[in-house]
Amino acid sequence: MINIFKKSKKELITHDGSFHADDIFSAAALSIYLENKGHKFEIIRTRDQKIIDKGDYVFDVGGVYDPDKNRFDHHQTGGAGRREYDPKIEYASFGLVWKKFGIEICGSQKALDSIDKKLVAPVDAHDNGFDLAENKYQVSPYLIQNVFFGMEPTWREEGKDINQVFLKCVSLAKDILSRIIIQTQDALLAEESLISIYKNTQDKRVLVFDKNYPFQNTLHDYPEPIFVVHPRRTNNYWGVKAVREDPKTFKNRKNFPNSWAGLRDEELQRATGVSDAVFCHRGLHMAVAKSKEGAIKLAKLALIG
Repeated sequence: MINIFKKSKKELITHDGSFHADDIFSAAALSIYLENKGHKFEIIRTRDQKIIDKGDYVFDVGGVYDPDKNRFDHHQTGGAGRREYDPKIEYASFGLVWKKFGIEICGSQKALDSIDKKLVAPVDAHDNGFDLAENKYQVSPYLIQNVFFGMEPTWREEGKDINQVFLKCVSLAKDILSRIIIQTQDALLAEESLISIYKNTQDKRVLVFDKNYPFQNTLHDYPEPIFVVHPRRTNNYWGVKAVREDPKTFKNRKNFPNSWAGLRDEELQRATGVSDAVFCHRGLHMAVAKSKEGAIKLAKLALIG
């Protein structure tokens, strides 16, 4: 029998009231997923159990985790599981949605895993009250969660429609997630070129790229590279960058010479003997020359400097 009352739109259900990065990004991920499939949908914020029960996708509300029924809550007793690669990090709703639909959204398991570690797990950890880093300073990091907290109406803005603010945040989260997906996919494509260049370079301490590839994560697995040479995006100059000991830190395998710090143009040219040297960052992690040959010379000088 044909159901003439079939809904024309998929219903995405989450809780009303205040919002967090978890439910915002859950809505964003599901929106991208459904848009890619050409489905129409609406986002409903409620705690009415009758509406929740009829929802096509329910997240961060309802007290149920059942991916087969598209139920993605984590507030129930016992939670909704922990990550295999790090059991300290519990799943929140964003992670549960990403776990089911991530591959269809971003195209591969490798991309899914990378984005989970980069964005999804940090959002989940914060939502579950787990600090990923020790705050040792008087100044705290400004996290993606703080961006969305700053969007929420204050106690003096009682007239604002919080549901409209939520939808505005979802739109922003979609843009952020979409860009991370593109960057991750392109970084995975770059891996093939990076590994090929590495294998075909005799002196692997200096790698010369034909594109400005993201390289820190890939080269972390190879101990030899110290500097990379690459064309710059903004002009026809060439850059030299230090490879970090760990992509999560700013410590380099080797810095540029201290005597180059902050030097520009003629000063740097005199200090290095490279006639088209342009600049060395005072942080000693990056230098620039006008030509590929000049950048290679800077890299090779830095090896012995």
